[in-house]
Amino acid sequence: MGVLCPCGVKVNAFKESNNVKFDGVNGTIKGNLTYLADICVTTLATSTLSLEFDDTETPNQFSFLFTANDITSVTCKREGQNCVVTVQGTGTIGENEFSFEAVFRDQVATAAKDNVQSFVINNFFNQNGAVPVTQGSIVALGCQSL
Repeated sequence: MGVLCPCGVKVNAFKESNNVKFDGVNGTIKGNLTYLADICVTTLATSTLSLEFDDTETPNQFSFLFTANDITSVTCKREGQNCVVTVQGTGTIGENEFSFEAVFRDQVATAAKDNVQSFVINNFFNQNGAVPVTQGSIVALGCQSL
């Protein structure tokens, strides 16, 4: 049996045709979002998080892969039966480094979808509001004990 994580999140989520915002660009750009994360507050050095945006509106003009290289904070907050996990740190897109904040919501209700509440890459990208993803694609760790 593995060690229980007191606070963290596992994410394997995809959202098709979502409008997002880029700093310095008027309006929104439509594309597909792929979120991957395996994060635990007790193992931040080996935790992983990435966001891939595939631009479908102006093919590849705005496509990018963001990879966290330093996760500095993970907090878990119980909201009713649901769990909200906030992750902060820095990451890279190509050679450029940015700070980020991602908020994942694990919904317990079977009819509800999980949500990426927000994903902001400072001075670069904002997913532009909550993004509903397939139920079960976000698994919060640690809220059971809160």
